[in-house]
Amino acid sequence: MAYAADTTVTISRSKDEIERIVTRYGATAFMIGWAAGGAAVRFDMRERRIQFLLHLPDVESFRSTPTGQSRSASAAKAAADKEHRRLWRALGLVIKAKLEAVESGIVTFDQELGMHFVLPNDQTVYDAVRPGIEAAYEHGDMAPLLQIGRG
Repeated sequence: MAYAADTTVTISRSKDEIERIVTRYGATAFMIGWAAGGAAVRFDMRERRIQFLLHLPDVESFRSTPTGQSRSASAAKAAADKEHRRLWRALGLVIKAKLEAVESGIVTFDQELGMHFVLPNDQTVYDAVRPGIEAAYEHGDMAPLLQIGRG
């Protein structure tokens, strides 16, 4: 079962919780925005801008049950709302876990959040390096997982 699959926590409460989390860990600016199909959470921390995008499936994605049965418009809306609540809870969990891992010294700030840094051209580090990562795996340019005896 997916995390928070049966949550009744409202989206606005999850958003408020995310804001409290990033503030507690030292954010100096915070925003949530949305557009068709998704939402973005951005915050500034340690002289970096961090962005998390959240894909929010539309109601039409829920017109059928997982077994293929049709849903009424109201049932599809209810299923979409339920999934949106779940996704917001999951995003809060991810952000909290990442910031706590940094706070606990398990990883550095740059290690844990680096792929979410927003660059001056408004793309994330991940978006900038993704083509190179995909090419390395596509062409098999990866080093062996374990290199024993190589110096």
